[in-house]
Amino acid sequence: MSTILRNQMSPSHSNLGCFIHSATPTVPSHILPKSCLRDINNIWQPVDKETMEYFTLGDLWDRYGEWSAYGIGTPILLNNGDTVIQYYVPYLSALQIYTNKSFATFRNLREERDAAEFESDSWSDDSESDKLSRSLSNNSSRAWDATSEDSSFEQEGSWPMRDRLGYVYFQYFEGSAPYGRIPLMDKIIELARCHPGLMSLKSVELSPASWMAVAWYPIYHIPTGRNVKELSACFLTYHTLSSSFQDNVFEGEDKNICRETEVGELKCERDTNGISLPPFGLATYKMHGNLWMHPESADQERIISLFSAADSWLKQLDVQHHDFNYFSSHSSM
Repeated sequence: MSTILRNQMSPSHSNLGCFIHSATPTVPSHILPKSCLRDINNIWQPVDKETMEYFTLGDLWDRYGEWSAYGIGTPILLNNGDTVIQYYVPYLSALQIYTNKSFATFRNLREERDAAEFESDSWSDDSESDKLSRSLSNNSSRAWDATSEDSSFEQEGSWPMRDRLGYVYFQYFEGSAPYGRIPLMDKIIELARCHPGLMSLKSVELSPASWMAVAWYPIYHIPTGRNVKELSACFLTYHTLSSSFQDNVFEGEDKNICRETEVGELKCERDTNGISLPPFGLATYKMHGNLWMHPESADQERIISLFSAADSWLKQLDVQHHDFNYFSSHSSM
């Protein structure tokens, strides 16, 4: 590591912050007109804008494709002033998808929309958004008639399903040991064979209760040969998936991506392309020493806040999350 980089590093540099930035997916954004948003009848998102940004779940999983194959590289400043790039592989730890309509309704609406577009392509000058708006409007009366594909999740004492959560489309909780898991992208491809909505659903179609947890396990670091116990730390990040949270939940949160340049300098750049999904919650395992929680930084307060947010989220949904329980019982905080 160059002398220039050592001199530039402040004593409050946050390795925890660098990991969180590295593990934050940024997905391509699409624009939904106000008319379509109203016809989708998203009861959780006020229709007070001309357009709304959204992303598809398929685009989100694509962001994890390369990470699942090669890991994400996070620059870590060691206590001796050297820097290593620690690589982590993401694994799907938990996923709950709630929609504002039953998926059967979505499927019917899309089939009728596609049929209408096929019949009118040869003569209609209507825009694609107008066609979608008309198709959804004609069928909106069926929105709340279907039942959930998985009603077993509704339990006594939980939020009223239709009023607060929506319809359960899919849920998954990983229970196997880390060495028995497959990377996130591979798991999603496997699950999507029976649940195609995991690829096609849009964030604007999801209720605020939709979320995922990603487990990050270390695989190697560059340069190799350093026996640093703190580099064995594992992380559990929580992300919301609904468009309802895009404008206000993480207001003020920076979107800097930290990386090491070719000359060995650590550089943070603001990421402004697409929709960013920073974690709202975090749990850790094997976090030893002060490598991840620098005493002169706000790391301690940040990790306590993120842990508390994850714990509160799970309690509100009345969810028992195996990985969270394990990380919590083995936490060194």
